[in-house]
Amino acid sequence: MTGVPPVFIAGPASWNHIVQLDALPDPTPHMQFAEADWHTVGGTSAGKALHLAELGVPVALHTLLGEDADGAHLRALLGAVPGIELIATTVPGPSERHLNLMDPRGGRVSLYLSTPAAPGSADAAAPGIRTAQQSALRSAAAAVLDLAPLGIPLLAEALEAGVPVWTDIHDYDGSASFHQPFIDAASFVFMNADKIGDPLPFARQRIAAGSRLVVCTLGADGAVAVDENGTVHRVEAVPVPTIVDTNGAGDAFFAGYLAASLGGAGVADALTAAARQAARALGTRHLSPLLDGADELKR
Repeated sequence: MTGVPPVFIAGPASWNHIVQLDALPDPTPHMQFAEADWHTVGGTSAGKALHLAELGVPVALHTLLGEDADGAHLRALLGAVPGIELIATTVPGPSERHLNLMDPRGGRVSLYLSTPAAPGSADAAAPGIRTAQQSALRSAAAAVLDLAPLGIPLLAEALEAGVPVWTDIHDYDGSASFHQPFIDAASFVFMNADKIGDPLPFARQRIAAGSRLVVCTLGADGAVAVDENGTVHRVEAVPVPTIVDTNGAGDAFFAGYLAASLGGAGVADALTAAARQAARALGTRHLSPLLDGADELKR
């Protein structure tokens, strides 16, 4: 997409072990055989960055990586993707790691094996990282601030700089307090319907409070959105003949919408582009087809 302005993203990148099962485990002692397993890049911010890069949108990705082999894998993979400027703060200890148990219907149990330490003194030891982060944020057309402590102080920075905040509140239940600062600051709110029930009352409440758009993905039923005029838009999911893995589909949807919006698309066309990009994620073992064949992921 020639001439598309850059996007700033702050939030998690992780090293994931994906285990496919014929059914998610019952909460009783038993033995179960895996259908397949593999290691790959995870993290909601990494997923959005990869799909935006695939769509030709330049991205600055600010994340935390540990001083471990998993952090080295993530640096090598994400740092090699054309279109992604990796702004990684190195913290003592491990990087973020997940074990994701998946069933054929897209069910998932995500186990956090480790989380990175808070930046603390690492920021002071690497002033160049802070300078790069501030420059990327202030020059961005959109600030995607994902749910993580890393993003909380950046909410005020983005608003002060006049950069629209986009956020993904995932399976928000309507009351979780950690999500609230992100919701309050965001002009564009994305979520899924796993815990919210009917998303329209919440969406209309946020529009009345000043948000410009609220989008809720509905899995196989597509997505619904409410724009700043209160108009409800719906889009169907794009059929995928063979679903390989559902990890990252929501991030792909978000990226597809954002890329289309930056290109001048209206809500209906951007939703169509989002559904199309989500289908791209469903057809790969990795967050994005950009990682298919990467040497660091071969086993």
